[in-house]
Amino acid sequence: MSFTKAQIITVSLAGVATAVGVAVATIQSGAMKQSDLPLAESPASTRNQIAGPTNNPESRQPKSLQAQTPAGESPESPPQPAKTPAVQSSLVAEASGPKVEPVVVTPPNSGCKISMAVVSDPNPPLNVRSIPQVRGSNIVGKLKNNTFVSVAEEQNGWLRITDPPGWIAKNRTESSCSNVNQQINFPPGGDDAIVKGRIIGGGSHSYRIRARKGQTMTVRNRKDVFPQIITPSGKLLAGYPYQGNETEWSGKVPVTGNYTLQLDSNFRGYEYEFSVKLR
Repeated sequence: MSFTKAQIITVSLAGVATAVGVAVATIQSGAMKQSDLPLAESPASTRNQIAGPTNNPESRQPKSLQAQTPAGESPESPPQPAKTPAVQSSLVAEASGPKVEPVVVTPPNSGCKISMAVVSDPNPPLNVRSIPQVRGSNIVGKLKNNTFVSVAEEQNGWLRITDPPGWIAKNRTESSCSNVNQQINFPPGGDDAIVKGRIIGGGSHSYRIRARKGQTMTVRNRKDVFPQIITPSGKLLAGYPYQGNETEWSGKVPVTGNYTLQLDSNFRGYEYEFSVKLR
């Protein structure tokens, strides 16, 4: 039986197709067998899941992080800072610090000349002695409380008085320095002071306060006597003597320098108290 040339070519092509089909089927069968294995038992698949590299940046993150990334935002963009809550006004006020209380200024009562004292004995009357010592036989007189005495000398806690002549214990009297010249210093953050004291007998108590030109000074009287307010050049701003009716003065200071708040006594003295404020 003879075949034509065309028949021979057709048979050859059919054989090739059959061979290719058999090869494909064999490969598919092997692949099916490999995929039938459990995933955990496949070494290649295990390596890919645990440490296998990938070209997808998002696949390097856990799914939980990928889900939290907002749409349109790069996973590598820096985290946005949390919004700071508004600070309450009360906290701002506390941060600025508490209000500074007025500084209290009083005159000294020692280390200075005493010209007059007033008797204040818890067990009156007060003994006047011939010498500055306690002896039963050296009493030369007695004084009632609230008696004013002129002081000529001070020695080791004793005052020598002129009428009656003799010595009295200083701690059984009230006394003050005849002349006081004291600076008022505000604490940090402060601008208010209360000055209070007493002049016993004659004398002058002066308090100096430094102010800048244009600052407002306010002086308020808290007792019976209003202080004289004197500029650095000696000009009287307020507190004219012998008027006794001023209770407050407020105004801008004309120049920078030390201003004097002065109280004078020509006889038995008085208690005084006033406030001074600078703004």
